[in-house]
Amino acid sequence: MHGELRENVPLAPHTTIGLGGSARYFWECRSESELREALQLGATRRLPIQVLAGGSNMIFSDAGYSGLVVKIGLQGAAFQDADDAVLVQVAAGADWDALVREAVDRGLAGIECLSGIPGTVGATPVQNVGAYGQEIAETLVSIACLDRASLERRQFRADECRFAYRQSRFKREDRDRYIILEVTLRLRKQARPLLRYAELAEEVRRTAPIDALAPAAALGTVRDAVLALRRRKSMVLTVGDPNARSVGSFFLNPILGPGALEALRRRLGTMDGPVPTFPADGAGGVGGVGGVGGVGGVKVPAAWLVERAGFAKGYRRGGVGISSNHALALVNHGGTTGELLALAESIERGVYDRFGIRLEREPVVVG
Repeated sequence: MHGELRENVPLAPHTTIGLGGSARYFWECRSESELREALQLGATRRLPIQVLAGGSNMIFSDAGYSGLVVKIGLQGAAFQDADDAVLVQVAAGADWDALVREAVDRGLAGIECLSGIPGTVGATPVQNVGAYGQEIAETLVSIACLDRASLERRQFRADECRFAYRQSRFKREDRDRYIILEVTLRLRKQARPLLRYAELAEEVRRTAPIDALAPAAALGTVRDAVLALRRRKSMVLTVGDPNARSVGSFFLNPILGPGALEALRRRLGTMDGPVPTFPADGAGGVGGVGGVGGVGGVKVPAAWLVERAGFAKGYRRGGVGISSNHALALVNHGGTTGELLALAESIERGVYDRFGIRLEREPVVVG
């Protein structure tokens, strides 16, 4: 027995969607030294290794995983004053929403719109997690990583992470090369929240006179509004909510360049009304009509595409379906990973046949 190494561990309970078979070996590492030991064990036994964080963006196959699943359990956070800001160093295994809650309670701005997102701190930079007008890239200062091959520590500044819309170097060219150990964020003191997202701004205006509130109280109001919006979409992990057994949004919003957007409009004519769009904030993206959307393009809501391709909220097929509250959330109703991926493929094919747009999946599918 090596440390906390276990055998034949069911993986479904370690994911928010509750799907997947068992891991041949499983090790929850609670320190950097234990993580190195687990990686060395995997290399010695020539085992494939899958890193698992909070399981909110990962789907395991029904057959499980034949190698070693390493779960990141590093914990801890430190807050340090830095003039008009606070630097927060947080271990990768810490709960993300618990960090957001503490930041808001301390009156620190910068991540309040990311409230309610399940998962761990270390997973957020991988796909540049964002919601309601905020992205982790805006506050991130640096990331400490472990090189899986050399077992050496490596530090990346924010400008070295190559962030884009739901993208980073850790999801693209350096995928599976590094394990994130620690994240450092820069949060603003006594700063008012920025409401860039129309739906959130309307929710805040409806619930509280935010302009009359002190900055710290305003942050709390925004957090409450975000949580209310996410609950209505079953995007908060709530016991008893059948729509919450998901990985959140399954598909990314495609980014279309001017030519691709015009091609989509010509394809649709006037039968579906105007194509809804919102700014892409200069982030490169994928999807597109016949290829890759470019910088300066616009996002087209994937939910709009999915529903108009014939897949309505509440759609069911066997033991899986689409959330009755959010068209992008594929839900486990007691089904299998095979059923879920078959549904995803049907949706992708339907959207492409109808609009000529290829949807990109957001979660990681293993096995």
